[in-house]
Amino acid sequence: MKILALESYYGGSHKAFIDGWQANSQHDWTLLTLPPYKWKWRMRHAAITFAEQLRDLCDKGQSWDLIFCSDMLNLAEFLALAPKQIQALPSIAYFHENQLTYPVRVESERDYQFAMTNMTTALAAKSVWFNSAFHRDSFLDALADFLKRMPDFQPTQAIDQIKNKSQVHPPGINKITPPDGDRKPGPARILWCARWEHDKKPEDFFKAMKILKKQTDKFRISVIGEQFRDVPEVFSWAKNYFADHIDNWGYQPDKNKYHQILYESDIIVSTADHEFFGISVVEAIAAGTYPMFPKRLSYPEILQLDTNKQAERFFYDGTVEDIAEKLTDLIQRTEQNNLWENDKTIAQKLAQRFEWSSLAPKLDQAAKNII
Repeated sequence: MKILALESYYGGSHKAFIDGWQANSQHDWTLLTLPPYKWKWRMRHAAITFAEQLRDLCDKGQSWDLIFCSDMLNLAEFLALAPKQIQALPSIAYFHENQLTYPVRVESERDYQFAMTNMTTALAAKSVWFNSAFHRDSFLDALADFLKRMPDFQPTQAIDQIKNKSQVHPPGINKITPPDGDRKPGPARILWCARWEHDKKPEDFFKAMKILKKQTDKFRISVIGEQFRDVPEVFSWAKNYFADHIDNWGYQPDKNKYHQILYESDIIVSTADHEFFGISVVEAIAAGTYPMFPKRLSYPEILQLDTNKQAERFFYDGTVEDIAEKLTDLIQRTEQNNLWENDKTIAQKLAQRFEWSSLAPKLDQAAKNII
């Protein structure tokens, strides 16, 4: 099968997903992309740009069986502008994020036209894929609330139309195999690995670590993740306050160095208040780190809490105090060489099911089923 993939924002998780699937797929791919910046302008112009590019490719005799795009494309607009042979193709829209529940500091900053674009893209697609069930459900709930705000002609039928053609297909990760041998000597190494933005609640992490520091100095921290222009002020304070405990700090562009940090870490903590999936935490778990997550967002889904009650050990109650208390226990267990309580692979196996070698064949078949 020949897939025409259109990625309007070819960076971050969007790039990782399309590259990973394509590299492990049995299908034949044509990939058109746009650079990963100025996302609002990408959503505004990508349909026009891609339609123009495809005219040239169609004139050269190229053809496809299926369109695959991300939520950054106005699919309805694209199909109206594309050559007729493209308009007739079935399409899949993959939602990495959405503009109804994506966090903004102030709700008045939200541009509802982009939310409408997400809705019309989902309506125009033959199938709508979400990276987690949490994402799908939160999007549909938010869409229902959003449409109620309209003064009249509320298209509430769109909710069921989108729901009925929705599927959940998480993104994959490359195989991460921890090195053989014993753990590197030293105190417990704690990892925080997320975008340096307010929706990841870094303040909660550092408050918990401050409590921990008053109790013990037997820990090290690595605080890594992508940074943007507006970095929360707490990072500057924390870099100074925890200076004697820091192993790694800041974004790690070198993949080998990034993986080495994952391998050497004992515990990964998430304090996120917003996460549609969480590729970085899945990679960390696959590398052998012990997860400590709030019981919200996609985390219960990732660790299969609904069917695996043993996974309860990997969650805290959402408070700073519980993070610190549980980390205190995990640090002691690390010192006793019993962090995993004789069951080291329990979380690792859960993460390994997201490896591309397992996921790509399922995605290939799901795409084939759309035809």
